[in-house]
Amino acid sequence: MKRNILVTGGTGLVGKAIESIVKGKDSEDNFLFLSSKCCDLTSLSDTRRLFDEFRPTHVIHLAAMVGGLFHNMNNNLDFLRKNMQINDNVLALCHEFNVKKVVSCLSTCIFPDKTTYPIDETMVHNGPPHDSNYGYSYAKRLIDITNRAYHDQFGHTFTSVIPCNVFGPHDNFKPGVSHVIPGMIHRLYEVIRNPDIPEEEKIFTVFGTGKPLRQFIYSLDLARLFLWTLDHYESVDPLILSVDEEDEVSISDVAKSIAKAFDFRGKIEFDTTKADGQFKKTASNRKLRGLLPDFQFTPFDEAIQASVTWYRENYENARK
Repeated sequence: MKRNILVTGGTGLVGKAIESIVKGKDSEDNFLFLSSKCCDLTSLSDTRRLFDEFRPTHVIHLAAMVGGLFHNMNNNLDFLRKNMQINDNVLALCHEFNVKKVVSCLSTCIFPDKTTYPIDETMVHNGPPHDSNYGYSYAKRLIDITNRAYHDQFGHTFTSVIPCNVFGPHDNFKPGVSHVIPGMIHRLYEVIRNPDIPEEEKIFTVFGTGKPLRQFIYSLDLARLFLWTLDHYESVDPLILSVDEEDEVSISDVAKSIAKAFDFRGKIEFDTTKADGQFKKTASNRKLRGLLPDFQFTPFDEAIQASVTWYRENYENARK
């Protein structure tokens, strides 16, 4: 049966990755990859118009106000209010139009700041999130609460996934807004492109100490897992979509991988006046591995190389 699948945030990092995977498959489904230019999801009337025109049977909900550490730290109220508005409007219209399945995107940053590791799906609401991004975190946590309430009251299958840090082609490389990997890719490329400094004297500055640990998932891997979740995961409880625990890397390792991908011959320095954020937020993917034991993640260095290559080839049109 042909499905009308609405992907909110469809022109962002994960939406573009899903679109590229879908294009390579022989599918009868009708996808709409929604841009924020086409619909203001903070407006209930605008969102209702969208649903009335497209009549989605399934929704992958990616749209959000997002940003890196420093953008979050300075705008917690905006992150809270705008994301609550978007999420409430989308899920309310999914109920109103009797959408069969919704998969919403959360984030590992929503977990409690003070917790034991590895974190798993049962621990989302066990304590307050890190102070740096509490606005975004509480708005995202409320998706899980709302999903459960719609299921309990109406029997809807509205669920959510919790990816670790995502990166890849079509990321947002804009300074002050970007996440750590696209931020570093952009910053290093600007250094490399500067013709006034000799190659061996160029300096790649990494914000913070480089010691924090993170799990990173390549956007195309996450896209495949999103589509699997839409087709096969029937619980309303969240599902962590993360690489394995042993694939966790330090920010220093990330910087070295990016430098290698650019074939950078200069120095790497760490600006310790900049905040590190949480030291670690290691997530367990045991639940995912129980459902998909043979899923193969793209090796980290290979995914970094592909992301750097994409950025160089699309520099003029990349979000920066």
